[in-house]
Amino acid sequence: MKVLISGASVAGPALAYWLGRYGHEVTVVELAPALRQGGYAVDFRGSANKVVLERMGVLEDLRARQTGGTAMRFVDSADRQLLRLPPEFAGGELEVLRSDLTHVLYERSRSAAEYRFGDSIASLEQHGGGVDVTFESGATSTYDLVFGADGMYSVVRRLVFGGGLVTHGGYYIAGWDLPNSFGIERDGLMYNVPGRLASVGMDHRDPAKAGTMFVFASPELTYDRRNPQQQKDILRSTYAGIGWKVPALLDGLDDCTDLYFDSISRVDVDRWSDGRVALVGDAGYGATVGGMGTGTAIVAAYVLAGELEAAGGSYAAAFAAYESQLRKPVRACQSGGGRTGKFLAPKTRFGIAARNRLLGTPFLLNQMLRVGEKVSSDFVIRDYEVAAQRQ
Repeated sequence: MKVLISGASVAGPALAYWLGRYGHEVTVVELAPALRQGGYAVDFRGSANKVVLERMGVLEDLRARQTGGTAMRFVDSADRQLLRLPPEFAGGELEVLRSDLTHVLYERSRSAAEYRFGDSIASLEQHGGGVDVTFESGATSTYDLVFGADGMYSVVRRLVFGGGLVTHGGYYIAGWDLPNSFGIERDGLMYNVPGRLASVGMDHRDPAKAGTMFVFASPELTYDRRNPQQQKDILRSTYAGIGWKVPALLDGLDDCTDLYFDSISRVDVDRWSDGRVALVGDAGYGATVGGMGTGTAIVAAYVLAGELEAAGGSYAAAFAAYESQLRKPVRACQSGGGRTGKFLAPKTRFGIAARNRLLGTPFLLNQMLRVGEKVSSDFVIRDYEVAAQRQ
């Protein structure tokens, strides 16, 4: 079939690889002019992630690029340690930079798909013979199927499923790069006041550089997602008057050209497909941070392409099987995102102290690690190529 995938981050290239492997004609369209750089590290947990990465042939490539994880050291204003969480708490079994993951997936899938950068879907119309797509560039084409793999603010989801499907989680997250003038080594330093977190850690590639992560509680804000200056003003206002290293970290905003700023939110969609259009990854069931979205996207792309193969191209049956198989474990992963803001930036001093005290207990820390591994292992991974050979 002739298929179009919107989005070239994680779910898009992974889906392109599998669809191309099964013989479909694949085009991937991406709004950015090239593969996106930067971004936080992402992690993989549980056996399902490992199985799919192995079957894609990228597991060893990713292991060669793994960061080794970063310990989280919560400190007071004098840098005295209050709590230290080991690298595997945030980094799982395998952690890589998002840009490295995107590059590996692109290289793995580029021979199986045509990539079209610097363009996006402007409109689409379904009919009995396919989906007519008009691009922002003015080009038009008709496809058998269209997949939205274009993230939390998916164009495909907006055009087909409507708006109002992103639920604000009560927090915002931001990050930017700056020189490592703080003497930061392996551990990331985390500082809290009620409802706000400021942190800084060493760049995994270049020790002379550092990266920040700021998390703060807030009702939903009205701001321009394409206006970084407005976002910088929000950060400066929210963190005004806080000590520790915060003033110096905020000074790094002056020369910042790669600011990441977003709400901690989740996508809630009643169904993942409509006719010949289906959603995969964050576009259908994303959680900004803490929802195991990267591993979920990898597994979901494998299952979606595999169900199409198993159904002999009957997309309605394939989409139904894809959603039936994944909705429960995906929702379990998503639920973790709702706890991330509360964990990183408790709203009261008592909440901060309680987190530090409870997670300082090895038993409770190990229990939390096991919960994450269990949730990510609830996916059932079918061998679609073996199933197809038996038909």
